[in-house]
Amino acid sequence: MTYTMNCRNLLINYCKLGIMEKQLLSFDIKADFGMLKKPDTNDPLYLTFNMLHKPALLGILGAITGLQGFTENGKLPCYYEAFKNLKVSIMPLANEKNEINHENGNFSKTIIKYNNSTGLASEEPGGNLIVAEQTLVAPAFRCFIMLDTSIPEQKKLHDNILSYQAVYLPYFGKNEYSLWWENARTVQYDDFILDGPFKINSLFIKQEPVKDSKVEESFFSLDMDVPEGNTFSYFENLPVAYSGAPLFQYEYRNFVYTDWSLSLKGKNAGNFVRTDKNGIIQLF
Repeated sequence: MTYTMNCRNLLINYCKLGIMEKQLLSFDIKADFGMLKKPDTNDPLYLTFNMLHKPALLGILGAITGLQGFTENGKLPCYYEAFKNLKVSIMPLANEKNEINHENGNFSKTIIKYNNSTGLASEEPGGNLIVAEQTLVAPAFRCFIMLDTSIPEQKKLHDNILSYQAVYLPYFGKNEYSLWWENARTVQYDDFILDGPFKINSLFIKQEPVKDSKVEESFFSLDMDVPEGNTFSYFENLPVAYSGAPLFQYEYRNFVYTDWSLSLKGKNAGNFVRTDKNGIIQLF
């Protein structure tokens, strides 16, 4: 199947008004290995993000839909322009038998070493570059995406996920680490109404955005009056978007994954929904 619509025509279609047909779609992605390279690490060891982040998820969605990736310096790929405003949520996966693929949010990792002896990789003696990469073992996540099926490309994404079809082979950070998905379904949801302490089952952003170098303010406080079942909190600074031209570096936010009960700090943090089987999640 060949994708022929260019980015310009795609964006024009997005501007056309139509009936909004919002659907929250859920699916589980899994891979034997994964490597989401941190851009600030290099020789002698490349490090990986532990959690799946939004730009990587958008790349997976682009492959499923058949949208073009990075092809030109100084220009964002077509899939990113198409899907950058999608609201998504990401949850480290526990399967239906409640068997977890991680420990308190931490996935197992290993170091893989390999040689690049093409002679084009570096100016090492003999043209042989020895690479060591930190690699995720059996990463698995439940992903949620809020789609408007009146938009053609979002409708195509919706249909391909539910029918388990992909135009291009999706992978987990590297071409070698192909992934698959399962348990794709449309999820029933309601707006989250605050009625006391609550738990968030997905990754969530813990702080207000930074503006004009002002100090960030946390959205939440731990509810110390509800100690039962509160065992861990995992923190990671994760990409949420690409910055503007010409460098297109990652923009980051501070994320938390925890089983602690929480309280809002006096105002609505926004973008939360309560799902039928997955509890409260944050769409970002």
